[in-house]
Amino acid sequence: MKKVMAGIDLHSNNLVVGIMDQDGKRVGEKKLPCELEAVVRFLAPFKPRLEQVAVESTYNWYWLVDGLQGLGYPVVLANPAAMEQYSGIKSAGDTHDAFFLAEQSRLKILPTGYIYDAELRPVRDLLRRRVLLVHQRTALMLSFKSLYTRTTGREITLSELKGLETKKAQELYHHPANQLIAGVQIQQIEHLSQASRRLRRGC
Repeated sequence: MKKVMAGIDLHSNNLVVGIMDQDGKRVGEKKLPCELEAVVRFLAPFKPRLEQVAVESTYNWYWLVDGLQGLGYPVVLANPAAMEQYSGIKSAGDTHDAFFLAEQSRLKILPTGYIYDAELRPVRDLLRRRVLLVHQRTALMLSFKSLYTRTTGREITLSELKGLETKKAQELYHHPANQLIAGVQIQQIEHLSQASRRLRRGC
């Protein structure tokens, strides 16, 4: 029996599966809801000869890849950023995208990404969220410093800014709009600081 490759074009509320044999012939395709049972039901007849199931690395791949791996399917995570070099053979449309993944699998040119261990992945995601909070906090602090310099002609140091309470921050300005901005930003900075500390302790 000829080996087959499957490509899955994954979206937020649906996906398209394309199955191709080793000669490049399309032997199956279907649009499905984002439900593991539906995907497994469609793939089941092909499982004995499935050489590879390529899932594009979108923001919501965890449930599908983990579910298929748990059932013994040979899943790989396709790296979309590295597929640009083969964009000349890609056509538009979800079905074409699914078969594009299957075709790359067949040709042994599919660029793949690392499937991080499912048990450790939440810790990695926690660290990523903390980095995001730190970046947001830094952006707010720079915005506060910029407003202060624009309106007063002076500079405020980071240590001074970090020590400001809401009322003191508002007293730096005369205009009510600037007072409102300053107060809200200080509150947001403090909230992000607390959230970042919580995530760090959780690590």
